[in-house]
Amino acid sequence: MISQQTKIWNVDSVVGNSQDYPQLTEAAEFLRKGEVVAFPTETVYGLGANALSSEAVQKIFAAKGRPSDNPLIVHIADIAQLEALVAEIPEIAKKLMDAFWPGPLTMIFPKKEGIAPEVTAGLDSVGIRMPSHPVALSLIRQAGLPIAAPSANRSGRPSPTTAAHVEEDLLGKIAGIVDGGPTGVGVESTVLDVTVNPPMILRPGGLTKEQLESVIGQVAVDPGLLEEKERPKAPGMKYQHYAPKGEMWMVVAPTVDKQVEAIGSLLAEAKSAGKKVGILATEESSTKYPQADLVVPCGSRADLPSVAHHLYDALRTFDQERMDYILSESFPSDGVGMAIMNRLMKACGHRIVGSDPSRNLSN
Repeated sequence: MISQQTKIWNVDSVVGNSQDYPQLTEAAEFLRKGEVVAFPTETVYGLGANALSSEAVQKIFAAKGRPSDNPLIVHIADIAQLEALVAEIPEIAKKLMDAFWPGPLTMIFPKKEGIAPEVTAGLDSVGIRMPSHPVALSLIRQAGLPIAAPSANRSGRPSPTTAAHVEEDLLGKIAGIVDGGPTGVGVESTVLDVTVNPPMILRPGGLTKEQLESVIGQVAVDPGLLEEKERPKAPGMKYQHYAPKGEMWMVVAPTVDKQVEAIGSLLAEAKSAGKKVGILATEESSTKYPQADLVVPCGSRADLPSVAHHLYDALRTFDQERMDYILSESFPSDGVGMAIMNRLMKACGHRIVGSDPSRNLSN
Protein backbone atom coordinates (compact mmCIF):
# COMPACT_ATOMS: atom_id res chain seq x y z
CA MET A 1 0.00 0.00 0.00
CA ILE A 2 1.30 3.46 -0.93
CA SER A 3 2.18 5.56 2.12
CA GLN A 4 0.23 8.77 2.62
CA GLN A 5 0.39 11.68 5.02
CA THR A 6 -1.78 11.13 8.06
CA LYS A 7 -3.18 14.34 9.54
CA ILE A 8 -3.73 14.46 13.32
CA TRP A 9 -6.54 16.59 14.77
CA ASN A 10 -6.56 17.15 18.54
CA VAL A 11 -10.03 17.67 19.99
CA ASP A 12 -11.38 17.89 23.54
CA SER A 13 -13.11 14.66 24.54
CA VAL A 14 -16.21 16.67 25.45
CA VAL A 15 -17.30 18.66 22.43
CA GLY A 16 -19.71 21.50 23.10
CA ASN A 17 -20.46 23.81 20.20
CA SER A 18 -19.04 22.00 17.17
CA GLN A 19 -18.39 25.35 15.47
CA ASP A 20 -15.62 25.86 18.01
CA TYR A 21 -13.78 22.85 16.56
CA PRO A 22 -12.65 23.52 12.97
CA GLN A 23 -10.59 20.33 13.30
CA LEU A 24 -13.80 18.29 13.19
CA THR A 25 -15.11 20.30 10.26
CA GLU A 26 -11.96 19.43 8.33
CA ALA A 27 -12.11 15.77 9.36
CA ALA A 28 -15.75 15.61 8.23
CA GLU A 29 -14.75 17.09 4.88
CA PHE A 30 -12.16 14.32 4.50
CA LEU A 31 -14.94 11.77 5.03
CA ARG A 32 -17.18 13.46 2.46
CA LYS A 33 -14.32 13.29 -0.04
CA GLY A 34 -14.09 9.51 0.40
CA GLU A 35 -11.09 9.42 2.74
CA VAL A 36 -10.65 7.22 5.81
CA VAL A 37 -10.49 8.91 9.22
CA ALA A 38 -9.98 7.34 12.66
CA PHE A 39 -12.01 8.78 15.53
CA PRO A 40 -12.80 8.00 19.18
CA THR A 41 -15.99 6.34 20.36
CA GLU A 42 -16.94 5.42 23.91
CA THR A 43 -15.75 1.85 23.25
CA VAL A 44 -12.60 1.91 21.07
CA TYR A 45 -11.28 4.08 18.23
CA GLY A 46 -13.10 3.49 14.95
CA LEU A 47 -11.77 3.67 11.39
CA GLY A 48 -14.44 5.56 9.49
CA ALA A 49 -15.46 5.96 5.86
CA ASN A 50 -18.63 6.82 3.95
CA ALA A 51 -20.85 3.72 4.30
CA LEU A 52 -22.57 4.51 1.00
CA SER A 53 -19.37 4.49 -1.08
CA SER A 54 -17.69 1.25 -2.15
CA GLU A 55 -14.53 3.12 -3.05
CA ALA A 56 -14.30 4.71 0.40
CA VAL A 57 -15.10 1.49 2.28
CA GLN A 58 -12.51 -0.44 0.30
CA LYS A 59 -9.89 1.92 1.75
CA ILE A 60 -10.82 0.65 5.24
CA PHE A 61 -10.12 -2.95 4.23
CA ALA A 62 -6.86 -1.95 2.56
CA ALA A 63 -5.61 0.03 5.57
CA LYS A 64 -6.52 -2.68 8.08
CA GLY A 65 -5.56 -5.70 5.98
CA ARG A 66 -9.05 -6.93 6.86
CA PRO A 67 -10.66 -9.98 5.16
CA SER A 68 -13.51 -8.93 2.86
CA ASP A 69 -15.99 -11.42 4.36
CA ASN A 70 -15.86 -9.65 7.75
CA PRO A 71 -18.76 -7.13 7.88
CA LEU A 72 -18.51 -3.60 9.23
CA ILE A 73 -20.70 -1.67 11.66
CA VAL A 74 -22.36 1.53 10.46
CA HIS A 75 -22.33 4.48 12.86
CA ILE A 76 -25.11 7.08 12.83
CA ALA A 77 -25.95 10.24 14.75
CA ASP A 78 -29.76 10.31 14.54
CA ILE A 79 -32.75 8.04 13.91
CA ALA A 80 -33.43 9.59 10.48
CA GLN A 81 -30.18 8.05 9.28
CA LEU A 82 -31.30 4.66 10.59
CA GLU A 83 -34.61 4.84 8.73
CA ALA A 84 -32.73 5.48 5.48
CA LEU A 85 -30.57 2.39 5.93
CA VAL A 86 -32.86 -0.38 7.19
CA ALA A 87 -35.95 -2.07 5.79
CA GLU A 88 -37.64 -2.60 9.15
CA ILE A 89 -37.24 -1.46 12.75
CA PRO A 90 -38.75 -4.10 15.06
CA GLU A 91 -40.61 -2.91 18.16
CA ILE A 92 -38.05 -4.63 20.35
CA ALA A 93 -35.32 -2.57 18.68
CA LYS A 94 -37.22 0.63 19.43
CA LYS A 95 -37.29 -0.28 23.13
CA LEU A 96 -33.55 -0.91 23.08
CA MET A 97 -32.87 2.35 21.28
CA ASP A 98 -34.88 4.24 23.89
CA ALA A 99 -32.89 2.57 26.66
CA PHE A 100 -29.37 2.33 25.28
CA TRP A 101 -28.81 4.68 22.33
CA PRO A 102 -26.54 6.53 22.13
CA GLY A 103 -24.33 3.82 23.60
CA PRO A 104 -22.30 0.63 23.09
CA LEU A 105 -25.07 -1.40 21.41
CA THR A 106 -25.01 -2.49 17.76
CA MET A 107 -28.19 -4.01 16.36
CA ILE A 108 -28.49 -6.19 13.26
CA PHE A 109 -31.33 -5.06 10.96
CA PRO A 110 -32.54 -6.09 7.49
CA LYS A 111 -30.86 -3.63 5.17
CA LYS A 112 -32.12 -1.31 2.46
CA GLU A 113 -30.35 -0.83 -0.85
CA GLY A 114 -27.77 1.92 -0.98
CA ILE A 115 -25.27 0.67 1.59
CA ALA A 116 -21.96 -0.25 -0.03
CA PRO A 117 -21.96 -4.07 -0.42
CA GLU A 118 -18.50 -4.27 1.17
CA VAL A 119 -20.02 -3.03 4.45
CA THR A 120 -22.30 -6.04 4.80
CA ALA A 121 -19.98 -8.63 3.20
CA GLY A 122 -22.80 -9.52 0.82
CA LEU A 123 -25.34 -10.22 3.58
CA ASP A 124 -28.93 -8.93 3.52
CA SER A 125 -28.52 -7.46 7.00
CA VAL A 126 -26.49 -4.61 8.48
CA GLY A 127 -25.17 -3.77 11.93
CA ILE A 128 -25.87 -0.21 13.09
CA ARG A 129 -25.14 1.74 16.25
CA MET A 130 -25.28 5.28 17.57
CA PRO A 131 -22.13 5.97 19.60
CA SER A 132 -22.35 8.10 22.72
CA HIS A 133 -18.95 9.78 22.43
CA PRO A 134 -19.55 13.50 21.74
CA VAL A 135 -16.64 13.68 19.29
CA ALA A 136 -17.99 10.76 17.27
CA LEU A 137 -21.50 12.19 17.18
CA SER A 138 -20.28 15.64 16.16
CA LEU A 139 -18.09 14.20 13.39
CA ILE A 140 -20.92 12.06 11.97
CA ARG A 141 -23.35 15.00 12.06
CA GLN A 142 -20.89 17.31 10.33
CA ALA A 143 -20.10 14.71 7.68
CA GLY A 144 -23.82 14.23 7.04
CA LEU A 145 -23.17 10.57 6.24
CA PRO A 146 -23.58 7.16 7.83
CA ILE A 147 -20.04 6.10 8.71
CA ALA A 148 -18.84 2.49 8.39
CA ALA A 149 -16.23 1.99 11.09
CA PRO A 150 -14.49 -1.11 12.41
CA SER A 151 -11.83 -0.71 15.09
CA ALA A 152 -8.90 1.45 13.94
CA ASN A 153 -6.14 -1.15 14.10
CA ARG A 154 -4.41 -3.54 11.76
CA SER A 155 -6.55 -6.66 11.43
CA GLY A 156 -5.90 -9.17 14.19
CA ARG A 157 -4.13 -6.70 16.50
CA PRO A 158 -5.50 -5.47 19.85
CA SER A 159 -8.10 -2.78 19.29
CA PRO A 160 -7.00 0.84 19.92
CA THR A 161 -8.19 2.73 22.97
CA THR A 162 -5.94 5.76 22.40
CA ALA A 163 -4.93 7.75 19.34
CA ALA A 164 -1.33 6.58 19.95
CA HIS A 165 -2.50 2.99 19.38
CA VAL A 166 -4.01 4.06 16.06
CA GLU A 167 -0.78 5.79 15.03
CA GLU A 168 1.20 2.68 15.94
CA ASP A 169 -0.82 0.56 13.50
CA LEU A 170 -2.04 2.93 10.79
CA LEU A 171 0.16 6.01 10.52
CA GLY A 172 0.85 6.56 6.82
CA LYS A 173 -2.00 4.24 5.82
CA ILE A 174 -4.99 6.54 6.44
CA ALA A 175 -5.84 10.18 5.79
CA GLY A 176 -6.38 11.34 9.35
CA ILE A 177 -6.82 10.63 13.06
CA VAL A 178 -9.09 12.60 15.39
CA ASP A 179 -7.41 12.44 18.80
CA GLY A 180 -10.11 12.80 21.44
CA GLY A 181 -8.17 11.18 24.28
CA PRO A 182 -8.56 7.66 25.69
CA THR A 183 -11.83 5.80 25.27
CA GLY A 184 -14.03 4.79 28.19
CA VAL A 185 -15.49 1.28 27.94
CA GLY A 186 -12.40 -0.30 26.40
CA VAL A 187 -14.06 -3.19 24.52
CA GLU A 188 -16.23 -2.97 21.44
CA SER A 189 -20.01 -2.64 21.37
CA THR A 190 -22.35 -5.53 22.03
CA VAL A 191 -23.78 -6.86 18.76
CA LEU A 192 -27.42 -8.00 19.04
CA ASP A 193 -29.36 -9.61 16.19
CA VAL A 194 -32.91 -8.26 16.42
CA THR A 195 -34.04 -10.10 13.27
CA VAL A 196 -34.47 -13.32 15.28
CA ASN A 197 -36.67 -14.25 18.25
CA PRO A 198 -35.42 -14.13 20.93
CA PRO A 199 -32.80 -11.54 19.99
CA MET A 200 -29.32 -13.06 19.99
CA ILE A 201 -25.96 -11.69 21.12
CA LEU A 202 -23.50 -12.27 18.30
CA ARG A 203 -20.64 -10.44 20.03
CA PRO A 204 -20.57 -9.62 23.74
CA GLY A 205 -19.37 -6.12 24.51
CA GLY A 206 -19.79 -3.01 26.60
CA LEU A 207 -23.51 -3.61 27.20
CA THR A 208 -24.23 -6.79 29.15
CA LYS A 209 -26.76 -9.54 28.59
CA GLU A 210 -28.28 -8.68 31.96
CA GLN A 211 -28.79 -5.05 30.96
CA LEU A 212 -30.48 -6.05 27.71
CA GLU A 213 -32.78 -8.50 29.47
CA SER A 214 -33.83 -5.85 31.97
CA VAL A 215 -35.50 -4.04 29.05
CA ILE A 216 -36.71 -6.74 26.63
CA GLY A 217 -36.73 -10.02 28.55
CA GLN A 218 -35.04 -13.14 27.19
CA VAL A 219 -31.87 -12.67 25.16
CA ALA A 220 -30.06 -15.62 23.62
CA VAL A 221 -26.29 -15.97 23.24
CA ASP A 222 -24.88 -17.36 20.00
CA PRO A 223 -23.65 -20.87 20.88
CA GLY A 224 -20.91 -20.46 18.30
CA LEU A 225 -19.15 -17.61 20.12
CA LEU A 226 -16.19 -19.90 20.76
CA GLU A 227 -16.12 -21.38 17.28
CA GLU A 228 -14.73 -20.21 13.95
CA LYS A 229 -17.59 -18.97 11.78
CA GLU A 230 -17.79 -19.81 8.10
CA ARG A 231 -19.73 -16.65 7.27
CA PRO A 232 -19.84 -14.13 10.08
CA LYS A 233 -22.92 -11.95 10.52
CA ALA A 234 -21.13 -9.50 12.78
CA PRO A 235 -17.54 -8.35 13.34
CA GLY A 236 -15.37 -10.47 15.62
CA MET A 237 -17.09 -13.78 14.84
CA LYS A 238 -14.29 -15.13 12.64
CA TYR A 239 -10.48 -15.09 12.61
CA GLN A 240 -8.03 -14.48 15.42
CA HIS A 241 -8.47 -10.98 16.82
CA TYR A 242 -6.97 -8.69 19.42
CA ALA A 243 -3.74 -10.72 19.50
CA PRO A 244 -0.32 -9.66 20.73
CA LYS A 245 2.63 -10.87 18.66
CA GLY A 246 3.87 -13.39 21.24
CA GLU A 247 2.36 -16.85 21.71
CA MET A 248 -0.48 -16.43 24.19
CA TRP A 249 -2.27 -18.96 26.39
CA MET A 250 -5.20 -18.43 28.75
CA VAL A 251 -5.31 -20.44 31.97
CA VAL A 252 -8.70 -21.53 33.32
CA ALA A 253 -9.07 -23.06 36.79
CA PRO A 254 -11.91 -23.61 39.29
CA THR A 255 -10.48 -21.14 41.83
CA VAL A 256 -8.20 -18.12 41.73
CA ASP A 257 -5.61 -19.89 43.90
CA LYS A 258 -5.48 -22.89 41.55
CA GLN A 259 -5.22 -20.53 38.59
CA VAL A 260 -2.24 -18.74 40.15
CA GLU A 261 -0.66 -22.11 40.91
CA ALA A 262 -1.17 -23.36 37.33
CA ILE A 263 0.24 -20.15 35.84
CA GLY A 264 3.23 -20.38 38.18
CA SER A 265 3.97 -23.90 36.98
CA LEU A 266 3.69 -22.96 33.30
CA LEU A 267 5.79 -19.86 33.94
CA ALA A 268 8.61 -21.91 35.48
CA GLU A 269 8.51 -24.34 32.58
CA ALA A 270 8.63 -21.55 30.00
CA LYS A 271 11.49 -19.77 31.77
CA SER A 272 13.52 -22.98 31.89
CA ALA A 273 13.06 -23.19 28.12
CA GLY A 274 14.57 -19.72 27.74
CA LYS A 275 11.38 -17.86 26.88
CA LYS A 276 10.71 -14.22 27.68
CA VAL A 277 7.44 -14.52 29.60
CA GLY A 278 4.72 -11.97 30.25
CA ILE A 279 1.72 -12.43 32.55
CA LEU A 280 -1.68 -10.75 32.15
CA ALA A 281 -2.98 -10.56 35.72
CA THR A 282 -5.41 -8.75 37.97
CA GLU A 283 -4.28 -6.20 40.52
CA GLU A 284 -5.02 -8.74 43.26
CA SER A 285 -2.58 -11.35 41.96
CA SER A 286 -0.03 -9.25 40.09
CA THR A 287 2.67 -9.77 42.76
CA LYS A 288 2.41 -13.57 42.69
CA TYR A 289 4.56 -14.18 39.61
CA PRO A 290 8.10 -13.05 40.61
CA GLN A 291 9.75 -15.19 37.91
CA ALA A 292 7.97 -13.39 35.07
CA ASP A 293 9.84 -10.95 32.86
CA LEU A 294 6.77 -8.70 32.80
CA VAL A 295 3.51 -8.67 34.74
CA VAL A 296 0.80 -6.38 33.37
CA PRO A 297 -2.12 -5.70 35.75
CA CYS A 298 -5.27 -5.01 33.75
CA GLY A 299 -7.71 -4.05 36.48
CA SER A 300 -9.39 -5.57 39.50
CA ARG A 301 -11.15 -8.92 39.62
CA ALA A 302 -13.72 -7.22 41.85
CA ASP A 303 -14.31 -4.56 39.18
CA LEU A 304 -14.56 -6.25 35.77
CA PRO A 305 -15.32 -3.01 33.90
CA SER A 306 -11.82 -1.88 34.93
CA VAL A 307 -10.41 -5.01 33.28
CA ALA A 308 -12.33 -4.29 30.08
CA HIS A 309 -11.09 -0.70 30.10
CA HIS A 310 -7.41 -1.70 30.35
CA LEU A 311 -7.42 -4.98 28.40
CA TYR A 312 -6.27 -3.86 24.94
CA ASP A 313 -3.64 -1.48 26.28
CA ALA A 314 -2.29 -4.36 28.40
CA LEU A 315 -2.09 -6.66 25.38
CA ARG A 316 -0.16 -4.02 23.43
CA THR A 317 2.28 -3.64 26.33
CA PHE A 318 3.51 -7.19 25.76
CA ASP A 319 4.51 -6.22 22.23
CA GLN A 320 6.23 -3.05 23.39
CA GLU A 321 8.32 -5.13 25.82
CA ARG A 322 8.89 -7.90 23.23
CA MET A 323 7.41 -10.78 25.20
CA ASP A 324 7.46 -13.99 23.15
CA TYR A 325 5.29 -16.07 25.50
CA ILE A 326 2.25 -14.74 27.39
CA LEU A 327 0.08 -16.37 30.04
CA SER A 328 -3.27 -14.82 30.91
CA GLU A 329 -5.53 -15.21 33.88
CA SER A 330 -9.20 -15.89 33.11
CA PHE A 331 -12.27 -14.16 34.51
CA PRO A 332 -15.89 -14.82 35.54
CA SER A 333 -18.12 -14.67 32.46
CA ASP A 334 -21.07 -12.82 33.97
CA GLY A 335 -21.75 -9.20 33.10
CA VAL A 336 -18.97 -7.57 31.08
CA GLY A 337 -16.86 -10.64 31.90
CA MET A 338 -18.50 -12.32 28.90
CA ALA A 339 -16.91 -9.73 26.61
CA ILE A 340 -13.55 -9.98 28.38
CA MET A 341 -13.43 -13.76 28.03
CA ASN A 342 -14.54 -13.57 24.39
CA ARG A 343 -11.71 -11.14 23.59
CA LEU A 344 -9.12 -13.17 25.47
CA MET A 345 -10.06 -16.38 23.69
CA LYS A 346 -9.76 -14.60 20.35
CA ALA A 347 -6.45 -13.05 21.42
CA CYS A 348 -4.92 -16.40 22.33
CA GLY A 349 -6.33 -18.16 19.28
CA HIS A 350 -8.31 -20.52 21.54
CA ARG A 351 -5.11 -21.80 23.19
CA ILE A 352 -6.54 -22.60 26.61
CA VAL A 353 -5.05 -24.52 29.54
CA GLY A 354 -7.60 -26.01 31.94
CA SER A 355 -11.34 -26.56 31.86
CA ASP A 356 -13.45 -25.52 28.86
CA PRO A 357 -14.70 -21.95 29.42
CA SER A 358 -17.52 -22.34 26.86
CA ARG A 359 -19.89 -23.40 29.62
CA ASN A 360 -19.43 -20.00 31.25
CA LEU A 361 -19.98 -18.06 28.04
CA SER A 362 -23.25 -19.82 27.22
CA ASN A 363 -24.84 -19.32 30.62
